[in-house]
Amino acid sequence: MDRSYRIPFNRPAQLGNEFNYIAEALANGHASGNGPFTKRCEALLEAALGATKVILTTSCTHALEMSALLLRIQPGDEVILPSFTFVSTANAFVLRGARPVFVDVRPDTCNLDERLVEAAITEKTRAIVPVHYAGVGCQMDVLGEIAARHNLPLVEDAAQGLFGRFRGQYLGTFGALGTISFHETKNFTCGEGGALVINDPALVERAEIISEKGTDRSRFFRGEVDKYTWVDVGSSYILSDILAAYLLAQLECRARVMQNRADIFRRYAQDLAGLETAGKVRLPIVPPDCEQTHHMFYMLLPSVEQRDGLIQHLKAHAILAVFHYVPLHTSSMGRRAGYTEADCPVTQSLSDRLVRLPFYNDLTKADQSRVIEQIWAFFR
Repeated sequence: MDRSYRIPFNRPAQLGNEFNYIAEALANGHASGNGPFTKRCEALLEAALGATKVILTTSCTHALEMSALLLRIQPGDEVILPSFTFVSTANAFVLRGARPVFVDVRPDTCNLDERLVEAAITEKTRAIVPVHYAGVGCQMDVLGEIAARHNLPLVEDAAQGLFGRFRGQYLGTFGALGTISFHETKNFTCGEGGALVINDPALVERAEIISEKGTDRSRFFRGEVDKYTWVDVGSSYILSDILAAYLLAQLECRARVMQNRADIFRRYAQDLAGLETAGKVRLPIVPPDCEQTHHMFYMLLPSVEQRDGLIQHLKAHAILAVFHYVPLHTSSMGRRAGYTEADCPVTQSLSDRLVRLPFYNDLTKADQSRVIEQIWAFFR
């Protein structure tokens, strides 16, 4: 957190038993992964989401990397994803030698435009990776039909989507695999952490092996083999039980967190609605078939100049607001892959005009009032 701002963009909050659980984890004498708190977190998430298996990971980035390994992505393969996402979504597959195929996003939700996906599929396509931007679900019914028609797996980047739903089903449970983030900027956090949601039972055993450095260590501890050894590729993806202890305390408070964040979102939406009516900004659009996670609140301004002007105005009043992703297709790596700014015009427009407002679990009504007041002041 940048302490030079009276109102930061984000501030992680302690919600309940974080420190008590950490003390218990230390007293257990099991600080590494796959300890008691790891198992409790995984069981909680499996039960809440109805998932076949959940494996805690050191980050959502590593959950995505595990997905690429599980799908046996090879050099020359292609993976379809939006350009408007964090670099990890692409890097996980690029690390295996794949080429990212960037598809533009919808102008309403900033999500992968399902209408453009099928045209991007080639004989080299090996996966489709939708990103649930701001915890608002992609059109998973259409994407599921496309994936099934072409026999392609879906890997959901639900970094911002834990406990969000599309048509009543939890995000992260539609595809063969889903990935979640517990970074300090997320609704639920342990500082750094993530989870791999496995919905295809055929992938569970190999996922355990990959997460345990390519060994069958988990089978050994269950008594299924008399020793464990190297059996596949893998890496060290397991979250420390100390961090899992912190995370469990956060997840146990999920009803309170979700209600509080919904209240913060609604207040921004209600108190800034007049600016949208006046044509000054566009507020988030949440389709009726989506139950969002209230991960963020953003506004779209008419131009990049106005967006940057608002950020500077808020900064002058000790309020930190930020823009979001620089499109991957216009990055240095994207240009080296042959992309130009013209390839994803909606993505470029949204990126230029989007500003995210301060939003965190313990944002006070007084501080939110100050943010809203200064936004109005900028447009007067």
